[in-house]
Amino acid sequence: MNRALSKVNYRIHTDAVKENLIPPELTPEQIAYTYASEADLLNVALFGQTAKQWKNNNPGKKGNVRDDANLNQLLVLANMESYNAILIEQGKSQSERLILLRNLAIRQMDTLVSINLSAVSALPGGDM
Repeated sequence: MNRALSKVNYRIHTDAVKENLIPPELTPEQIAYTYASEADLLNVALFGQTAKQWKNNNPGKKGNVRDDANLNQLLVLANMESYNAILIEQGKSQSERLILLRNLAIRQMDTLVSINLSAVSALPGGDM
């Protein structure tokens, strides 16, 4: 369930990458690098490290940094995917987007830490 939450805006994000950052002349390897670079932009903004850095720092753990994320982090990640898609469409550079996404992550994590998401999920219609 938790991991499904992070996939909510995944398609919006990857469509923005495809439509705005991947010209037709790129090789399959370059295309894969572009998608990975964008995923790591989100990882760095939220988790402070790339997927490879996380893997190197956590050799005994299965999966990846997103599989290890808590509910708050996954919720913020979903929001960041949507926001990054907008920033990409606006033509913001990756360095500009990193700053904006990091600021968003900090604000939203601070807010989520101050509320109890399990109480929200207990509300009628609040299936989380």
